[in-house]
Amino acid sequence: MKRFHVHVAVDDLAASTRFYSALFGSSPTVVKDDYAKWQLDDPRVNFAISQRGNPAGLNHLGIQTDDDAELEALKAQLARAEVAAVAEQDVACCYARSNKYWVTDPTGIAWETFHTLGEVPTFDGTRKEEAKPGACCTPAVAVPAKIEVRPRAPAKA
Repeated sequence: MKRFHVHVAVDDLAASTRFYSALFGSSPTVVKDDYAKWQLDDPRVNFAISQRGNPAGLNHLGIQTDDDAELEALKAQLARAEVAAVAEQDVACCYARSNKYWVTDPTGIAWETFHTLGEVPTFDGTRKEEAKPGACCTPAVAVPAKIEVRPRAPAKA
């Protein structure tokens, strides 16, 4: 079963952690000095915040899968719509090791589809002060998708 993912860059991690803990009615499942994550079942969402020098606000969105088969099915779904995805295999990002595909929507919002393989001790292989601005761990080559709206074929009777 898939889980919606939201990552928000924040100015004050401690204040934001208190706020989201109150909003979700639970403490984060992962807490680091620059990152917190709630793995919620109601609503089913992987919600993360980080304080790493990015402007405050939406960092990226995503869909987390339970296994690589589900991840590959999402990639195939995007390919059928002629949306090119940037592949990353066994990469470190957000204190986790994952297989993932990145796309960018037509307005420039980064989306990742990913399957988490395990934990890693650093955010993305760099120290906080070395972080580069932009969406968390997003490949620089992701470009906005050009989606053409096509009329649906009539249903067969």
